[in-house]
Amino acid sequence: MRKTIIALAAVSALSLGACQSKQADKVEDQAEAQADAIDAQADAMPEGPAKEATEAKADAVEAAGEEKANAIDDKGEIAPSEVGKAPATDPAKK
Repeated sequence: MRKTIIALAAVSALSLGACQSKQADKVEDQAEAQADAIDAQADAMPEGPAKEATEAKADAVEAAGEEKANAIDDKGEIAPSEVGKAPATDPAKK
């Protein structure tokens, strides 16, 4: 399941990649490489809480990279981690 989600995220990133600046892409690629290395460590671990924590760390590193890339991008394109999220609404405007 996790590999499917990662693959889907990669496809989404490719489709949005043309929208981001080169600097944002580089930051995101570096975070993804770091997350992949952490995930490889998790794959070598026995099942249990430590493995789950390591996988969660990999997910957090990748998400942080996507957010940082989005923040760098001057055009404010949507980072892959934001795809499918409903826009924030101001409760005062209701």
